[in-house]
Amino acid sequence: MPLTITDEQLRSLGMTEREAQIEFACRMFAAGKLDLWPAAQLAGLTRVEMEGQLRARKIPIFQPTVEDFEDDLRAIESFKREGGRQ
Repeated sequence: MPLTITDEQLRSLGMTEREAQIEFACRMFAAGKLDLWPAAQLAGLTRVEMEGQLRARKIPIFQPTVEDFEDDLRAIESFKREGGRQ
């Protein structure tokens, strides 16, 4: 199903079609609906350009989960037990 936003609606938002496309992709990334590369593709941007758009909107590029945090804690504990040696 195509999404239609009229030129009048875009004008009322003060946005171009291109700006709306990028904004939509950024918001889908922020909501966790798209990973970085698929969001960049949707926006028609390179990965670096997409990261810049996210930074401009203060949207974190890395969005750690509780599981990521727990993995980090386990790694720190393991590192401590080994005395920092590998």
